[in-house]
Amino acid sequence: MNAGPESAVHLGLVARSVSAQPNRVDGTSDATSNRLPAQTPHMDNLLLVGVAATFFAAGATKGIAGMGLPTVSMGLLGLFMPPASAAALLVLPSLLTNVLQCLGRHFRGIAAILWPMWLGIFAGVLLTPLPSLASGAATVRVGLGVVLVAYAAYGLLRPSMTLQLERRTLLLAALVVGYATGAMTAATGVFIAPMVMFLQMLALEKERMVQAMGLSFTVGTVALGVSLGWGTSWHALFSQEGALALACAFAGMGLGVRMRERISASTFRTTLFVVFGVLGVALIAKELL
Repeated sequence: MNAGPESAVHLGLVARSVSAQPNRVDGTSDATSNRLPAQTPHMDNLLLVGVAATFFAAGATKGIAGMGLPTVSMGLLGLFMPPASAAALLVLPSLLTNVLQCLGRHFRGIAAILWPMWLGIFAGVLLTPLPSLASGAATVRVGLGVVLVAYAAYGLLRPSMTLQLERRTLLLAALVVGYATGAMTAATGVFIAPMVMFLQMLALEKERMVQAMGLSFTVGTVALGVSLGWGTSWHALFSQEGALALACAFAGMGLGVRMRERISASTFRTTLFVVFGVLGVALIAKELL
């Protein structure tokens, strides 16, 4: 079996790549899978501060708006670490902070219309034609930037569109949206587009929307974990940065929930989309300039 080059997920400021190792006499390969390397006692303190601040801000955003943890995390972390490393750090904080949002009494009705989208997400992750996060290609960071800018524009313009389709057509549309979302997830680590836009076009009442988004974000997070390899995500959790990310995400989320009643939702969302746009432009400029 020939082992092609694989990128090692790295939590430092500079990405490392693992070259393909020659096959052994017994036919096995020395090439390792994408895993976070063991931490050294000389880990850069600035990196830890960056991770802590990022996940606290992302958790606060999740607490206030009910969404945004992966988007904020990837946008900020992408400025100073490889996208694959950032994605590995966010999988478990995103998954665990979504658990409560999944709970509700509307699961059956939501699943009846969204199950094709959820299947499509996994299909897109596994069969994406786009460069993967682990490839380390410059297009990954540029792609993430483009997604953030597009999402910011959508959020600021707030187009009023509602889908009114026959059930069969709606299920087919959900499948296509899911596949596109999965492909973007595998390439950028962000599962907002076009999934969030599609959910908003369904015009669900508030309680159903919150649960639908929680369930869909959970599916997206699990799909991202599949894309990266769960070994990488679990290894990230037990690293110094992973434990810090998880703790700060929950601390930020707790603060965000308490702040929710004191902040104008419309003002906060407008500010958030502006920040997404700025982060997207910064990521694109980082690679192209």
